[in-house]
Amino acid sequence: MTTARTATPSTARAINDRLALNLLLEQGPLTATELRDLTGLSRPTVADLLDRLQRTGLVAVVGERGEQRRGPNARVYALVASRAHIAAFDVRAGGVSLVVADLAGQALATAEIPVEGAGGPGTAAVITTTLLETARGAGVERLHTVAVGAPGLVDPATGRLQSTGNLPAWHAELLAALEQLPGADVILENEVNLAGRAEYRVGAARDRDTFVLMWLGHSVGAAVILDGRLRRGFSGGTGEICFLPVPGTVGLPSADSCEGGFHDLVGSAAICDLARAHGLPAAPAGDAAAAEAVVRAAVAPGAGEADGRFLDELAERIAIGTASVCVVLDPGCVVLGGEIGRAGGAELAGRVERRLARLSPLSTEVRAGTAGGGAVLAGAVLTAGDAVRRDLFGEP
Repeated sequence: MTTARTATPSTARAINDRLALNLLLEQGPLTATELRDLTGLSRPTVADLLDRLQRTGLVAVVGERGEQRRGPNARVYALVASRAHIAAFDVRAGGVSLVVADLAGQALATAEIPVEGAGGPGTAAVITTTLLETARGAGVERLHTVAVGAPGLVDPATGRLQSTGNLPAWHAELLAALEQLPGADVILENEVNLAGRAEYRVGAARDRDTFVLMWLGHSVGAAVILDGRLRRGFSGGTGEICFLPVPGTVGLPSADSCEGGFHDLVGSAAICDLARAHGLPAAPAGDAAAAEAVVRAAVAPGAGEADGRFLDELAERIAIGTASVCVVLDPGCVVLGGEIGRAGGAELAGRVERRLARLSPLSTEVRAGTAGGGAVLAGAVLTAGDAVRRDLFGEP
C-alpha cells in the first residue's frame, strides 16, 4: 500500500516560485493579474510570492500598466536578468568563440579568438584573459556558470574530455584554466550534443521529443534526443558516427582514426572531392568553409545539371549513414546541421529523405537545421542558463 504525500508549505512555495520565475523568463514582464491568470494561483498567493522573489533580488518592478483597467495602474514585474551571468564557449581546433550572457540568455558581449597551428603554452591563458576582459567590458565581474562545447568524448561519470582524434593540447589546458575561475561552475559537453539541444529548444526540432541531429561539417557527428532527453551512452560516445563503418569507403575505421568510416563519405574534404568529380569548383583545402560554399552554390536558384547530380550523390552518401542510425533508434525525425546541413537547407534535406525512404522501412522525416551557425554556442548558453536556474530557482 502506498501513501500519498502532501506537499509541505515550503515545498508548495518553492514550486509556485519556480512557476512564476519561469513564466517571467519565457514571457517577459507581467502584472500580478497576468501571473494569476497564467498560474491559476490565488491573489494572496501571487502577492506573497512576488514579495518573496523581490526580497531575493530575482524579481523587480519595472514599470506600470493601466491602459486596460480603471483605478491605479498595475505594477509590472520582471525577472532581474543581471542577478547572474554566464559564459558559453564553442571550442574548435582553430580557435574559440565565446559569449557572455545574462540570466535570461541575452548576449551581452562576444569574442572570437583564433589559434594558429597547435597553439602554444600560453594559449589557454590568453583565452581565459580574453573571457574576463570581455565580461568586464559588459559590466560583468563574476560568472556563475561557464558552459564549454568541445569535440571529443565527455565521460558522463567524470565529466572529463577524451579526444577521439588529434586535438591540440590547449583544449585540455583551457578547461583546467576555466575551472580555476573564482566562484564559477564549469560544464563541459560535446559540441554536437550542444547543437542538438539548440535544435530541440529553439531550432528545427522544437515540436519533437525524439530526433537525431546529424552534424555535417569538417567533422561528422550526431546528437541523440530520445523522449526529451539527451543520450550520451556509457562512455559519452553516443553519436560518434564518424567511426561508423559504411559501404563506399576504401577501408575501415580504427580505434585511433575515423578514416574509412562515415567521415570519409561526408566530411568536408570528401564533399570537396565529390564536387570536383562532378566538374564543380571546390577549393583544394577541403575545409568546412569550402564544402559549405560548394553545397550552397549547388542549391542556389539556377544551378545546373552537374549541381543536381552532385547533390543527388551527396544525399545518397548522407542517407547511408543516416539509415544505419534510424534502423537502430527509429527517431522519426532527422535534422541536418553543421555547415553542410545549413548550406544544403530544405533542398538537400528533401533529397536525403527520399533516398532514406528507399533504404529503410521506417518512416523518417528529414529537416534542415534552423539553429544557425551558432548552434553550439546557443546550446551552451541554454545549458549554462539551465544550470543557473537550477541553482537560483531551486529547480530539480
